[in-house]
Amino acid sequence: MGIDEPDIDPERFLDDVEMRIGEIVAVEEFPEARKDVYKLDVEFGDETLQSAAGLTMYEREELLGRQVVAVVNLGTVSIAGFESQCLVTGVDGDEGVIHLQPERPVENGTRVY
Repeated sequence: MGIDEPDIDPERFLDDVEMRIGEIVAVEEFPEARKDVYKLDVEFGDETLQSAAGLTMYEREELLGRQVVAVVNLGTVSIAGFESQCLVTGVDGDEGVIHLQPERPVENGTRVY
């Protein structure tokens, strides 16, 4: 493996990247996208954001109600006409992308640090 990127100032990282815990409240197929992704609605306490996420190794019903770690301050990206407002984080697994989640439930909108 190897870590290739140079060290950064930890305080600067936390200033620039805002990650929050959200709950997936809606999952839709997204056949218009070039990649295999779902359209998600993710609730962060008092705000719900949309995300196009490659979590298709999961059944749609399996994702509903799950908490995820998401970057919420990247701006909006248009994907096949869909406005993706946050980036749900994940890692590559043998069967596809595995989403990251807290070890136990926490309040939606909780900041990751």
